[in-house]
Order: sequence, then structure tokens, then C-alpha cells
Amino acid sequence: MNQPLAERLRPRSLDDYIGQLHLVGEGGVVRRMIESGKVSSFILWGPPGVGKTTLARIIANSVNVPFYTLSAVSSGVKEVREVIERCKSDAMNMFAGGRPILFIDEIHRFSKAQQDSLLGAVESGV
Repeated sequence: MNQPLAERLRPRSLDDYIGQLHLVGEGGVVRRMIESGKVSSFILWGPPGVGKTTLARIIANSVNVPFYTLSAVSSGVKEVREVIERCKSDAMNMFAGGRPILFIDEIHRFSKAQQDSLLGAVESGV
């Protein structure tokens, strides 16, 4: 199957990523997290098409951890709980390089129940 042009041209490394130099450039907080291998929880905010998903994928690939993605529009509480369980399992795997990354697109659209299903994992650092 042919990939869309945007997917084929998507940057694969921080050096290919354009913009946000205060975050990804030399000394930037995202670059420092990647270099240390310790990625903290954070929120990427901005209009569609600015590279939020791309940056999350670059981070996961750079630190060599599993990458999971959910869309708040199409994911229910069941899917949230399932991916959290996969993240817990990955984090406890002795061969895993680090904690998995969960990217939630359109998180502002989460219902109260969806938000509540994330709370325990966020508070415990999963």
C-alpha cells in the first residue's frame, strides 16, 4: 500500500524537525530529556498540522520505547484501560529500554469518565 506523501515526508529525527528550537534545539528541554533517556509527562498544544504527533513519535523512537496512541474522539474508557495495562506490562518488562509513551490526540475532548480512567496511571507515573 502506498503511504500518503505527508507520511513519507514526516521527519524521523530531531535534526529533521523544523521549528520549536527552544524545545528541540541544542539545550532545549525536549532534547535534554531525549539525551538523558528520561522523558517526563508533558502536553503538546497547538493547531492541527504543526507537528505534535510527529514530535511524540520522534521522542519515542529516539529513546527506543513503545509508542501508543489514542484519539479521545474515537477511544472509550475500555480502550484507555487496555492501553494503560499494555504500558504497565511494557514498563515491567526487564528487556524494555524505558517507560512506554502514550500519545492522546484531541485530549481536550475526553469525557469525565475517560479522564478518570487516566488519573491513577498519571498519578502513579505509569
